[in-house]
Amino acid sequence: MQKNEIVKVKIEDIGVGGEGIGKVDGYTLFIKDAIIGDVVEAKVMKAKKNYGYARLMNVLTPSKDRVEEPVCPMARKCGGCQIQEMKYPAQLAFKEAKVRGNLERIGEVPAELLDQIMHPAVGMDGEGMQPFRYRNKAQFPVGTDKDGRVIAGFYAGRTHSIIENTDCALGVEVNEEILNCILDFMEEFKIPAYDEVKHKGLVRHVLLRYGFKTDEIMVCLVINGKTIPHCHDLVGRLRQIPGMTSITLSTNTAKTNVIMGDTIRLLWGQEFITDYIGEIKYQISPLSFYQVNPVQTEKLYGLALDYAGLTGNDETVWDLYCGIGTISLFLAKKAKQVYGVEIVPQAIDDAKNNAKINDITNAEFYVGKAEEVLPEYYKEYEKTHNGEAAHADVIVVDPPRKGCEESLLQTIVDMQPEKVVYVSCDSATLARDVKFLRANGYELKDVTPVDQFPHTVHVETVCLLSRK
Repeated sequence: MQKNEIVKVKIEDIGVGGEGIGKVDGYTLFIKDAIIGDVVEAKVMKAKKNYGYARLMNVLTPSKDRVEEPVCPMARKCGGCQIQEMKYPAQLAFKEAKVRGNLERIGEVPAELLDQIMHPAVGMDGEGMQPFRYRNKAQFPVGTDKDGRVIAGFYAGRTHSIIENTDCALGVEVNEEILNCILDFMEEFKIPAYDEVKHKGLVRHVLLRYGFKTDEIMVCLVINGKTIPHCHDLVGRLRQIPGMTSITLSTNTAKTNVIMGDTIRLLWGQEFITDYIGEIKYQISPLSFYQVNPVQTEKLYGLALDYAGLTGNDETVWDLYCGIGTISLFLAKKAKQVYGVEIVPQAIDDAKNNAKINDITNAEFYVGKAEEVLPEYYKEYEKTHNGEAAHADVIVVDPPRKGCEESLLQTIVDMQPEKVVYVSCDSATLARDVKFLRANGYELKDVTPVDQFPHTVHVETVCLLSRK
């Protein structure tokens, strides 16, 4: 294959990043925005020895799973939705196959076992099964276009150039009204947008959060400075929007691609909004970690709770990587005692506060790395209890994408819980960790993928492992 060559190719598979995969005379091509079943015309952009990358030029014969028109006109440019061109049932099938493929290939879980224990991906049931508007959080970079107009939108895939778009189809509808209000204000009072190349200008990002059950709205402006001129004017306008609850400023004067600054200053209202997952109430500040799709989170945590199988008698549960205590507080309703561990101090403050506002007294939270806190607790317990080993009935893990450290998995095995409930946002590292646990006395009993992020390639998975 040569660069710039135009080829006709049938898409047979889909890659981890959602790109279509097809072969021309045995040579593999990766083609973004093409889906299984498409016959496409593509231009080779990069040719390596055994594979290459091509750009989709035309869809010659569309797949039966292709939607006629993506809901968002920016879908191909923006890169936030990698598989919006695919009908929703096909997206769910792709995600299920991805989880299963990783468990078989990396986790070495026998196909016969998966046939018995794997459940279909839990999708978002909605009008005509087209799940949009599910994100309760959005971060819009602010910049200037080539004509000097202030714009907000999203970074184009793998770049820092802003594609103007104030109405993302995954975000809530009120976002557009809020952004237009801010952009009009900036134009009127000549407030400059931040320029990352020159490190000049003021407004960097707008963070928006929305409570699905409470309709409360949060606006946080991230600025390269201490304050915004004519601030009271902006606040006056934003306050008119129904549901406005919290307006804050975050100062970030560093030359960095980290979005939020460390300090939050309240301009109006309160410093947090509240929302519910199930019956549990959460207070969410601009820096809080909170699941972005509350509808599916409820299903995800419901499954984790089912898998834990708590009877409410005298079980002790550890929740590792507990964040703001979302899973811990769900489990506390049914357990005797829950211990949560999380490395981010602010998340633990949130977790303790969330326990308090829900009158939950049987959940304790520790700041630290799960891979250090749990082994230390295990050693300490042995010393203070005449050599008796610490025990947990259920250990729940919800690690970041890199999965669990092996030292942590070893401590879990040493503590001999009856059950391990593994909530994963990356099925490749999940499969690697499942392989370790299966080799060390645990068997995989249930696997359910949950679609937290429709139209993207991401998929969450909940697994139950029981002690053999």
